[in-house]
Amino acid sequence: MILAFSVAPSGTGRADGSVHDAVAAAVKVVRDSGLPNRTSSMFTEIEGEWDEVFDVVKRATDAVAPFGSRISLVIKADIRPGYEGEIDGKLERLERAIDGAGG
Repeated sequence: MILAFSVAPSGTGRADGSVHDAVAAAVKVVRDSGLPNRTSSMFTEIEGEWDEVFDVVKRATDAVAPFGSRISLVIKADIRPGYEGEIDGKLERLERAIDGAGG
């Protein structure tokens, strides 16, 4: 499965509303997991088996908890049994399709 998630605290008390320290704590958990992952400005994607991916999401969410009084968690999953390497494979197929469409 590939799972995209965004986790952030609210009620941080910061005047600027920034949550970068909390997000950094969550992303560190993901990176330390050893599972294939990537982070963009809006989401972190992680690939693995159901139980291991959701364990990482739970630990990342727990890492955000000290930074605010509430936590927002958004999850989207692509569950495709029997497939691995899709965190890169899907993008590679997309790029090939774009290149083929251009000429």
